[in-house]
Amino acid sequence: MIRTDALDQLPVRTAVPALERALDERGAAVLCAPPGTGKTTLVPLVLAGLTGGGPARRVLVAEPRRIAARAAARRMAWLLGERPGERVGFTVRGERVVGRGTVVEVVTTGVLLQRLQRDQELAGVDAVIIDECHERHLDADTAAAFLLDVRGTIRPDLRLVAASATTDAAGWARLLGDAPVVEAQGVSHPVEVVWAPPAGPVRPPHGMRVDPALLTHVAAVVRRALAERDGDVLCFLPGVGEIGRVAGQLAGVGAEVLQVHGRAPAAVQDAVLAGPSGGRRVVLATSVAESSLTVPGVRVVVDSGLSREPRTDHARGLGALTTVRASRAAGRQRAGRAGREAPGAVYRCWEEAEDGRLAAFPSPEIKVADLAAFALQAACWGDPDASGLALLDPPPAGAMGAAREVLTAVGAVDAAGRATSRGVRMSRLGLHPRLARALLDGADEVGGRRAAEVVALIGEEPPREYGDDLAHALRTARRGGDGYAARWRQEVRRLSQSLGSSADAGTGPDDAAVGLVAALAFPERVARARGEGAFLMVSGTGAELRDGSRLRSAPWLAVAVADRPAHAASARVRLAAVVDEDTARLAAGHLRFSGEEVRWADGDVVARSVERLGAVELSVRALRRPAPELVRGALLEGLRREGPGLLRWNRDSEQLRLRLAFLHRVLGAPWPDVSDAALLDRADEWLEPELSRAGRRADLARIDAGQAVRRLLPWATGEAARLDELAPERIEVPSGSRIRVEYGGEQPVLAVKLQELFGLSETPRVAGVPVLVHLLSPAGRPAAVTADLASFWREGYRGVRAELRGRYPKHPWPEDPTTVEATRFTSARLRRD
Repeated sequence: MIRTDALDQLPVRTAVPALERALDERGAAVLCAPPGTGKTTLVPLVLAGLTGGGPARRVLVAEPRRIAARAAARRMAWLLGERPGERVGFTVRGERVVGRGTVVEVVTTGVLLQRLQRDQELAGVDAVIIDECHERHLDADTAAAFLLDVRGTIRPDLRLVAASATTDAAGWARLLGDAPVVEAQGVSHPVEVVWAPPAGPVRPPHGMRVDPALLTHVAAVVRRALAERDGDVLCFLPGVGEIGRVAGQLAGVGAEVLQVHGRAPAAVQDAVLAGPSGGRRVVLATSVAESSLTVPGVRVVVDSGLSREPRTDHARGLGALTTVRASRAAGRQRAGRAGREAPGAVYRCWEEAEDGRLAAFPSPEIKVADLAAFALQAACWGDPDASGLALLDPPPAGAMGAAREVLTAVGAVDAAGRATSRGVRMSRLGLHPRLARALLDGADEVGGRRAAEVVALIGEEPPREYGDDLAHALRTARRGGDGYAARWRQEVRRLSQSLGSSADAGTGPDDAAVGLVAALAFPERVARARGEGAFLMVSGTGAELRDGSRLRSAPWLAVAVADRPAHAASARVRLAAVVDEDTARLAAGHLRFSGEEVRWADGDVVARSVERLGAVELSVRALRRPAPELVRGALLEGLRREGPGLLRWNRDSEQLRLRLAFLHRVLGAPWPDVSDAALLDRADEWLEPELSRAGRRADLARIDAGQAVRRLLPWATGEAARLDELAPERIEVPSGSRIRVEYGGEQPVLAVKLQELFGLSETPRVAGVPVLVHLLSPAGRPAAVTADLASFWREGYRGVRAELRGRYPKHPWPEDPTTVEATRFTSARLRRD
């Protein structure tokens, strides 16, 4: 029997007529409704004609998470007085509860993508609702783009609703062709904000790490909330590990402590969503409880202020979740959970002053995630570069380039980026392309059943207590009776069924099979030991095991899960399997190099015959007679790294280079550019034949750089003969001395004793540029600097004369220096002469 009273209490019902009009007129709409208004449960029933008396339609509802899909289907079935699988059902990866009479089906966005790839027309489906679209999950963005493509080409009748829990709907409305925005008013109760920052310093999160001091503080705030408020407490934490640690600190708290996250057993999820059964509850949850789920009985929220987002190091092929400060939008969503059923309170574990500095919204996943799966979906859709897809944010070019490299390596796309038949099969496995490759190729090597077991283990990363040894984790999962083992067995069945007849058990030892499958998934993460628990992956990235790991003595590893903490030089291995060199060669064979290698290393030419897998050297021997062209290239590499200073420079050659640099800057061509980069670009013109005769660093040090640089002078035009005229090495001053000109600065510098310039009224010029005259005392110490000698005689000389004549009385200090003869000598010497 339909629960009419419960349906009538859902606030979204007032917006349903406007939504139906928008869909009748435009075929698409954006529905903005706060959490708890019933947008996820009432709207699909109305659009399907199950309530309200409208025409019968088949409706798909896409949720971002499996737990939300199950919960939404159960809630709608309850409202109809039925069980899931009758008129309302759900399908998530590995679980399908639908019947012949099902007209509303709740699916994850990943399942929706699989359906669209198999049947672009979505035959029999009248409307699709993409729920929680504001969260900007990559699968939701992709599914929306595909659906818009379908509506614009083969199914203009397909109705599309983007449902958002926030009012930030303008972008989605534009994406849907300026679709109408329908807003539903929620019935929210007031929520008091209590600022509860830690009393002492807390280190900011980095990588997956969260300061234990913050978790201890969060547990204390939960205890405080239980003492100060009534009702159940919902506490938001970034991940499963943090939930477990806070749960451990809440022993004896006087309330039932429940844990809600994507890996929680279905029975626990159901118990949380069913509501309180007597005593008080503390629900520790990840962001899955922000908007996709309603947890009955909650009056208090404790917010740690943290969440997890994906990040990918494309250069190293490492992807992982990272802990970040939750956005202000997430903070509002979390706080709203306390006011669903009655007035409540939110305890925020940070300073009020910090709140305004938080990001407004979470990062769109397409901007930060590994895009290999997205790129394969786009290629299978017929748009390899995704340029024709209607996306709120375009995929970053660098991430797409890295994704295409992965897809090419696993045979999923051809040289033009188009999906191969193998790629199409991989896209339908519901796995990351790397894991799909490991499943298909691993099935041929170790048997389908065992390949499925290992891939399920990597894809559904086991809890930390299983350890970091993949083979040991496999044996633990096989005999395990915990929630993870149950989910793992379900995924193994799904993957085995996808392989069909090739899903045999296979033969050979488990450890070897586990290592091979992991290496096939991540060939660039095959790693050889360097000692003390340190390894070098063939990608060139270092990797380290934790202290006490049973894998520390392994000669080779296939690293299945690793992350690289911020500012760390090496990756941290979280899950790996022991392999031997033969397995490493098989899995990473496309990265094998064998041949002569002559390069600049450790300050000299190194010539070797080498065999390596990527950065890992397998065998090395010295080369006695390396190819001359390879040696020359290594010497040029050394010059690029260390500069022309490897050659023999003396004062004259360095001064020559400075003179040429001055002429190039002032006069331009034909005077050569003698910067490091320019000299290396023209090495053939000035370093030959000496460079081709050199074999090592010591040979470079014997090359006379000044003689070599002179080859770049404009001899052909005759201008080279004017070098001493345009940029003289020395200038003769009135005293008869020839003074060296220094060319290292913006202006040439002439450092000369003041008396040697008596009688000179104009500043000397070099290539038309006045020199900067450093006037020295008789002892050679700086007395004044001028680029205008005439002005100095008029205005500056008097002060210098007054200061120096008492200090150097034996030298001439005439009142008018422009009318006397310049000299290098004292007054007495002048009188004798």
